[in-house]
Amino acid sequence: MTGRTIDAGELRRRTQQLLAEHPPATTERTAFLKARFDAGLAWVHYPEGLGGLGAPRSLQAVVDTELEDAGAPDNDPRRIGIGLGMAAPTILGFGTDEQKRRFLRPLWVGEEVWCQLFSEPGAGSDLAALGTRSVRDGDSWVVDGQKVWTSSAHTARWGILIARTDPDLPKHRGITYFICDMTDPGVEVRPLRQLTGEAEFNEVFLSGVRVPDSRRLGEVGDGWKVAQTTLMNERVSIGGMRIPREGGMIGPVAKAWRERPELRTHDLHQRLLSLWVEAEVARLTGERLRQQLVAGQPGPEGSGMKLGFARLNQEISGLEVELLGEEGLLYDDWTMRRPDLVDFTGREAGYRYLRAKGNSIEGGTSEVLLNIVAERVLGLPPEPRTDKDVAWKDLAR
Repeated sequence: MTGRTIDAGELRRRTQQLLAEHPPATTERTAFLKARFDAGLAWVHYPEGLGGLGAPRSLQAVVDTELEDAGAPDNDPRRIGIGLGMAAPTILGFGTDEQKRRFLRPLWVGEEVWCQLFSEPGAGSDLAALGTRSVRDGDSWVVDGQKVWTSSAHTARWGILIARTDPDLPKHRGITYFICDMTDPGVEVRPLRQLTGEAEFNEVFLSGVRVPDSRRLGEVGDGWKVAQTTLMNERVSIGGMRIPREGGMIGPVAKAWRERPELRTHDLHQRLLSLWVEAEVARLTGERLRQQLVAGQPGPEGSGMKLGFARLNQEISGLEVELLGEEGLLYDDWTMRRPDLVDFTGREAGYRYLRAKGNSIEGGTSEVLLNIVAERVLGLPPEPRTDKDVAWKDLAR
């Protein structure tokens, strides 16, 4: 790039050049996405050569609008959301130059799906108490343990993994962050059937999995610090998704209310009005949060957004079931399936009601997020933590 500042006009010019050289109507989808990445129009705020131009993050909308108007394909962000929203910013922040070049392009294009190997069945909400071990063996690490609630593990090529590398240190300080090849020997993915009948989540068993040291992100023992980047971005991606007015869960309820006047009651009307306003406030707050990201990294505000997202989804889906009465109790298919993505609005009310129950668990439980908001946003005194300086191996289990 020259010394010239990248502004909206320059981005429009570059986008039009991309469209002229790779017409969407005649260019194969993956080829177009690769060309877009190479032109620096994938995420414009990333550095040159890594899908960006070092431009202000706020100008991404200029590119997206131009491409949408031209009918250009997107990278199916819902299918690769973990890679886009969690793995990519972590790799950008802590990866080596070689790691950035190797992983970011196929991640953004959607050639390689990512999953998150964080939660463990024995750790509960205290992720820092994880017990999956990683032991150094020459230029590799040998990993043994179990992960749970792993979305997309059945389709993923790569997993972002945190494991304990020093049990003699306190729980937050003996963790290291790795990139795990999900196709390696010793990685076993088992479906975890949910209340909805589907197995969108998985259990992952790691038995003697060898991870080269070249796939370590950050320094040895700095895994908790690196993981915080992932977690903060995760909560923004879950709770701060860009949606139009009456998008998300409130849309189907409002549509049913308008089209089915025979279902209306005064009480349901009052509840719908209240939740509609809350949903709109949450949507606008999400817009403000995304604008704040332009100036820096996501902070604890994302936890507040995710907290509100979970509560609203559960209340709105409950209202929808009540509004529809007996019809709301119908369920289309209990067949065991392993979907590639979660589709809240493409299914019926019963699915939304059941699936929303998971919103207060995934991406950090609501109880944990309340503590984060209390301590880091409101500045309230932290809860006593007697195990903070105790070696992990000495913790009660």
